[in-house]
Amino acid sequence: MAVRPILKMGTPSLFEKSKPWPLNKFGSPELQRLLTDMRETMIAANGAGLAAPQIGENVRVVIFEVGDNPRYPGREKIPFTVLINPVLTPLGAERAEDWEGCLSVPGLRGKVSRFARLRYTGFDAHGKPIDRTVDRFHARVVQHEVDHLDGVLYPMRMSDMTQLGFTEVLFPDLAGVDDD
Repeated sequence: MAVRPILKMGTPSLFEKSKPWPLNKFGSPELQRLLTDMRETMIAANGAGLAAPQIGENVRVVIFEVGDNPRYPGREKIPFTVLINPVLTPLGAERAEDWEGCLSVPGLRGKVSRFARLRYTGFDAHGKPIDRTVDRFHARVVQHEVDHLDGVLYPMRMSDMTQLGFTEVLFPDLAGVDDD
């Protein structure tokens, strides 16, 4: 298993829609290798999440976890989650705007409007169903990662490009943590 290179914005494959993970390959060595590589890569980069397309795998697989992450100080904790073939359902029209970063867009942060509350469903690594209702930062992280599966990077969701800038300028206390 290995830390894999993270594709950067501008790489054509990041803008493609990912294929569903095959139902007959849950629990497979192939999936385990992918998930191990994703987790090692996410941890090495201090990420809150990672989508398979970010490491060149065009399948509908994301992982996320937030503990004491230097890129997101003071944020709520989110348990390690493997989410395969996800479906997101917004719960209401309320939206929240907040700053986001992305391992595929290193060194930058932008303000993005996302649904404040949602339900997500999908499967874990063994094909067991997942069904959760979340809000706040957890909802934001899930939406961000699932966007990658549809070929969307957070700057494409921004309505005000004056709210996009370098982390070191916008948040001097975080200078250096977004560098890859």
